[in-house]
Amino acid sequence: MPKLPSRRNKATSAASTDSTSAANSVNEDISQQVDPGSATITVTAVEVPELTEEEQSDRLHLERRVERAFFEAGKALAELRDRRLYRSTHKTFDEYCRSRFGYTHRHVNYLIAASNVVDNIVMGTNGSQNEISDEMGTNGSQILPTSERQVRPMTKLEPHKQQEVWLTAVELAGGKVPTGRIVKDVVQRIMELTQVPNTYQLGEVCQILVKDNLELRGKAGCWGIVSATNEFSCTVRMWDGEYAVGLQHLKSYDYLPAECEQMRVICDRINRVYSSGLEESVQKFLEMLGKLNRAYLTGLEEKVLTVLESEIRD
Repeated sequence: MPKLPSRRNKATSAASTDSTSAANSVNEDISQQVDPGSATITVTAVEVPELTEEEQSDRLHLERRVERAFFEAGKALAELRDRRLYRSTHKTFDEYCRSRFGYTHRHVNYLIAASNVVDNIVMGTNGSQNEISDEMGTNGSQILPTSERQVRPMTKLEPHKQQEVWLTAVELAGGKVPTGRIVKDVVQRIMELTQVPNTYQLGEVCQILVKDNLELRGKAGCWGIVSATNEFSCTVRMWDGEYAVGLQHLKSYDYLPAECEQMRVICDRINRVYSSGLEESVQKFLEMLGKLNRAYLTGLEEKVLTVLESEIRD
């Protein structure tokens, strides 16, 4: 008796037929497709809702909080320091700032100094500090700093010079908040215009004043011999090499010519031993000699230096 075809075979056959038909249809579409480069893509525009009055107000308030952050931090730190509100838990203000905020001594000083600069800028334009909270940043009638780095170059200037620098920097920035680089350039330009003539002489012994010059870090209090003079700086030979130092970072010891010559000889001796690459402990000793505030070596210092000189000769 012949077998009847099964339903499964019919279904498979039907599916195969449909698949072949679909494939043929796709091939037809591909063969008729135009060049992709000339195809038109339709993009549906998405409407962005406008901010409500309440949202506009919230945005303005939050922006001002961001802009005032460094200023408010500096004022708060100054009050904590001046009123000694840290005394119940810490012996010193530096310890308190490191423990409570993770701030270094340098960072705290930057913030406090920056807040004072903002006060001076506001005082110079408004004549009052009463409106500083409302006008801080770019959203008020006055353009004010929004970060500590923007005002750092101005912290060593007199208040009236700070105001002059800031107004010039805002103008150069096209009426917007200037970058720290713009402010620094303006400060440098003003300092060069008001710079006193270079009166230092070759062979003169000077003390290094680091101030805010990071390139001179570790050289505070060191002495050096002027080996070259420029318009706004001197090349100074120290115990570990030569450095170009701005006039504002130098202070003469006013030694007599004989004392200057004596210090020049000592500097050369120290430098020869240092450049020989002896142990770190020896270098620390030489660094200590490089911070002497007198024009001579003691008897013991002379003996130790002589021993080190004989060591490098051997």
